[in-house]
Amino acid sequence: MKKSLHKNLILLGMPGSGKSTLGKLLAEKLGWHLVDTDLLMEANHDRPLQDIFDGLGYEGFCVEEERTLIQLDGEQQIISTGGSAIYSESAMSHLGSLGLRIFLNLPLVDVLSRVTNFEKRGIACRPGQDLAELFKERQPLYLRYADHVIETGGMSVEEQVHKLQELLN
Repeated sequence: MKKSLHKNLILLGMPGSGKSTLGKLLAEKLGWHLVDTDLLMEANHDRPLQDIFDGLGYEGFCVEEERTLIQLDGEQQIISTGGSAIYSESAMSHLGSLGLRIFLNLPLVDVLSRVTNFEKRGIACRPGQDLAELFKERQPLYLRYADHVIETGGMSVEEQVHKLQELLN
């Protein structure tokens, strides 16, 4: 396999867009390390993401997520970010220095059908904000920070993994 032009691949997108699933499959396929930043936060706090969010609140959670992202370093990693990573300009800039930022753009209808545990999933949102409002708020931020956008609606997981591999070379 020829050497990749990029040191890392960073996956951005809404909850349910497949960042963790695709990250795991692509990391296995490439022999790279998977860094799931949600799992990293859980390990750092020794508790589930929702408990971290409940304890820190919206603002505190975003600060903690930024701290986690800015500490990332290394090469040959698939970095699966939390959906709210795009709220931190400094974290997005840092991630951009580490590799290629890919936005997995899943249509809202698919996000709504996949994310059935919205209140318990540790999703950073303001009180009273629903998933559709969150989607509308985040979409322009994902597009701003993405080096590439993959329209994932209607694509199989295998097709998405193939598309990501193409972007690496």
